[in-house]
Amino acid sequence: MATISLGNLPRSKPAAGKAAGASVLVSGRMLRTSLTTSLMMVTDIAAVLLALLLSLRIGLERLLDAGSIHSVLSGAVPVSWQMGYLGCYLAALLLVSHHQGLYGHSLNYSVLYEQRKTVQCGLTAGLLLCGAIYATHGGSTSRAVVFGLMFFGTLFTCITRGFWRYVMIRRYERGIDARNVVILGANGIGMALQRQIMRRRHLGRIFKGFVHLSSSPSQCSSEDVPMLGTLDQIRCLARQHFIDEIIIAEACSLDTVRDLIDLAREMSLEILVIPGLYDGITHEAPIEYVGDFPVVALHCRDEKVISHFFKRVCDIVLAACALIVSLPLLLALMIAVKLDSQGPAFYVSPRIGKKGRVFRCIKFRTMVADAEKRKQALAAFNERTGILFKMRNDPRITRVGAFLRKYSLDEIPQFLNVLRGEMSLVGPRPPLASEVEQYEIEHFRRLEVLPGLTGLWQVRARQDPSFERYVALDLAYVENWSFWLDMKILVRTTEVILRGTGS
Repeated sequence: MATISLGNLPRSKPAAGKAAGASVLVSGRMLRTSLTTSLMMVTDIAAVLLALLLSLRIGLERLLDAGSIHSVLSGAVPVSWQMGYLGCYLAALLLVSHHQGLYGHSLNYSVLYEQRKTVQCGLTAGLLLCGAIYATHGGSTSRAVVFGLMFFGTLFTCITRGFWRYVMIRRYERGIDARNVVILGANGIGMALQRQIMRRRHLGRIFKGFVHLSSSPSQCSSEDVPMLGTLDQIRCLARQHFIDEIIIAEACSLDTVRDLIDLAREMSLEILVIPGLYDGITHEAPIEYVGDFPVVALHCRDEKVISHFFKRVCDIVLAACALIVSLPLLLALMIAVKLDSQGPAFYVSPRIGKKGRVFRCIKFRTMVADAEKRKQALAAFNERTGILFKMRNDPRITRVGAFLRKYSLDEIPQFLNVLRGEMSLVGPRPPLASEVEQYEIEHFRRLEVLPGLTGLWQVRARQDPSFERYVALDLAYVENWSFWLDMKILVRTTEVILRGTGS
């Protein structure tokens, strides 16, 4: 593997430019946290409203038994005051929960600690509500409703908190949204960090290995100390292992740190450091935690949080609608594929997704059942350059399969992959493992985003046999991605499908 020296990298811009860039990057991280916080707050509000409905039902039944229908509906308190009490409880719950750190990335806490804090916040908000009712002389308010709101509100927020934890941990276990981490320095601190990350998968980090300084004595890789290479190789290592974070656990020169930050800015990496190693440049940085270890960020990656959020929402909504609308067509195509040739209706193939994750890509079967075995015999007829294989009039393609490919109908089942978060509507096509094995280091960049059903290559150069053109368009998409670019590609894809230019 070729190595690239950090010393050859261009130096940073002047200090003012650095400050502005850092501000934008920190804002990106804050925006990501704010978005998660907002979604968690919305679920808490929904939980409280559900608790209110349940407590009102209980209160209605008790008051109906007492025969006081008018007091049931109004509680002898104006509706505006009742809404004010509800707003007071909600505001108190959200503010106290936010103060206790229950919003955002709360998985550093244990389950019991998080649930205990949630109960504490619910009771505190309930006491504040009681205080507000007493201060405004709302004594005629139904006690059953008030205590039902407190009890069920606390119960339902505990459930929503557990739901968020379960969803996030499941996503991390599948590798979705998890960050790949390398640690600079295999010393005591670095080894302890490794153990924290590997034992606590709910932290959302995947340990890839250690990197040591080129001046350090050589260290042998072992099962306990997986050494990826030296700091001089970090550019290649970051591409090959899809690195998101570098944690500095070993003291090195300030010049080395500046070079590393420059590289991180160029490659959109995050640099974290143990506090105390570089007090001169970390004294104002906020402290985060990786397990039990405090860290501060020297550089944060610039993530298009809002655009990515809308991209995911768009993927879910459009994929779900497409599957519902096309359900009769799916059933018809399943029958057609089964009647046309022997074999299953669906073709499930292991593909390489974002950051090298393997997932099962679903398509309608368009070839004979033993197509893979016959591929080697047809290698001489390959019409594509590079590592891709494609030939006109492929004898393995069935009659129904040719029709499905012409109008891209074979890819309809991949909407299921989109719903699972393994693919997106727009992105580079998911490659085979055999193709990835032949990638050069720059080709790995096309795996930095979710693969898609369609992309720039499909709408601009679908019939172009050049692998270089194929990769260039994918890399152009990765570098210039925006939500609006996805919308343009989807519109162009519709035109391509209607023309029937697939093969």
